[in-house]
Amino acid sequence: MAESNHLSPGWNLPAGEALLQDVFGIVMEEIVRKGTDASEKVCEWKEPEELKKLLDLELRSHGEKQEQILDRCRTIIQYSVKTCHPRFFNQLFSGLEPHALAGRIITETLNTSQYTYEIAPVFVLMEEEVLKKLRALVGWSSGDGVFCPGGSISNMCALNLARYQRYPDCKQRGLRALPPLAIFTTQESHYSLQKGAAFLGMGTDSIRLVKADERGKMIPEDLEKQINQAEAEGAVPLFVSATSGTTVLGAFDPLEAIANVCQQHGLWLHVDAAWGGSVLLSQTHRHLLDGIERADSVCWNPHKLLATGLQCSALLLRDTSNLMKQCHGAQATYLFQQDKFYDVSLDTGDKVIQCGRRVDCLKLWLMWKAVGGSALEQRVDWAFTLTRKRYKRWELGEQEREKNLLVMGQARDVTDKKRQCYVQSPTLLNPVVPSPFIRGKCFLFFGVC
Repeated sequence: MAESNHLSPGWNLPAGEALLQDVFGIVMEEIVRKGTDASEKVCEWKEPEELKKLLDLELRSHGEKQEQILDRCRTIIQYSVKTCHPRFFNQLFSGLEPHALAGRIITETLNTSQYTYEIAPVFVLMEEEVLKKLRALVGWSSGDGVFCPGGSISNMCALNLARYQRYPDCKQRGLRALPPLAIFTTQESHYSLQKGAAFLGMGTDSIRLVKADERGKMIPEDLEKQINQAEAEGAVPLFVSATSGTTVLGAFDPLEAIANVCQQHGLWLHVDAAWGGSVLLSQTHRHLLDGIERADSVCWNPHKLLATGLQCSALLLRDTSNLMKQCHGAQATYLFQQDKFYDVSLDTGDKVIQCGRRVDCLKLWLMWKAVGGSALEQRVDWAFTLTRKRYKRWELGEQEREKNLLVMGQARDVTDKKRQCYVQSPTLLNPVVPSPFIRGKCFLFFGVC
C-alpha cells in the first residue's frame, strides 16, 4: 500500500476512515440522540469492581479487531454519565450545544497547539477576538487575557500575577523575595484558591476568610476588618478574590463595595465569575455583577452556563502592560524566535504557564457565530426563569432570589444519609449531586443550564 495511505504504523487510511465513520455513527446514536432523550437513563450505574469487569480495562500486547473496538466504544458510552441528558443536574455544566460540539470535533481533529501563530494562525487570531468580546462585556476597552485549562488554573494564574506585580523579584528569587502575604476570600469561594496558595508556595495559612451574610455574599465591612488585622499581624495584604456565583449558594458578592475596599488599600481584586460571568450577557440580570469592571482580573467559564463543553475558561485582565508575559515568560528561543517572518507579538504561548495549550476558543466562537449574542442572552434569562419555578414537592431554600441558576431545596422526605442523592422518576434513577450540608441540613443541589 502506498505510504500516503498510512495514518500510522498498523493503520491504513481506508480502515481509519471506516473506523471513524462507524464511531461517529455510534456517537450520534448513543450520545446525541439517546443521551438527550429524557426517557433514557442519565447513567447505568455500576459499582467499581463490577464496572472493571464489564469494561475489560487491561492493556495487552496484541490488538483487537475493529468490531471489538466498536463494541468497546458502545460499552464506554453505555456506562458513562450522559451530561447532555435533560435530567442531568449533577454539575455546573450540562447540555449539548451542536455548534460548540462541532467546534470541539474540529479542534480535536486538527490537533494543534495554541502557542505560536505559525502553528495555529486561525486560532491565535480567533482567541484574541473572543477575549476582546469577553473583556468588552466586563466593561474594558482594552486589556489582556488567555484561555486556561479550567477555572482553577485561571484563579491560580491571577494570584500569581498579583504577586508578581507587587514583587517582581519573586520570579527569580522565589519565596526569599517575599514577606508574609495575605489573601482574602469567603468560605463560600471555590477551593481552587487554597490549592493555588499551596502550589505557589504562599501556603494555605495565607488565606484569610471573610465573613459572608446569610445569602453567602461577602461582607465588605468584615473584609476591611480582616485587612487591618492582617497588617497588625505583620502580613502584607495582597489579593482579594470575590465570587460572582458561588458553587453552593450561587451568591454574587457585592463587587462595588469590595472594589472600594481594594482601592483604598491598594489590593488586587480578582473576580471568580466562573459560572456567573455569563450573566453579563443578560441586560436583565447583569446588575448582579455591577462593579466587575473595577476588577484587575476575571475568571469566566463559558463551559458552564453557555454549555460550550469542557473546557472553556477565560482569564481576563484589565492590565495593558504585558504583565502576563513578564510574569510567565521564559523566552525559549527554539519556539519563540524573534526573527520570524510575521509579527511575533502574535505568539502568545510565552504568557501562560504551560507550553502546549489546546484550542478552547473555537467552540465558543462557532456557537456565538451560529446563534448570536441575543440567543445567548435568552439562554441566560431562561435559566433564571427556570430557577423561579416552584414545585410543591420541594421546600425551596431562602437563597432562591439571588442564587439564580442553582435550585437548592430541602426535600421533605430526605432520609438517605449517603452523600450521593437521587431523584426518583417513574422509570429512572437519576443522579443529582453530592448533597452539601448547610447549617446542619441536607440539601439537594441542582445545576440548571
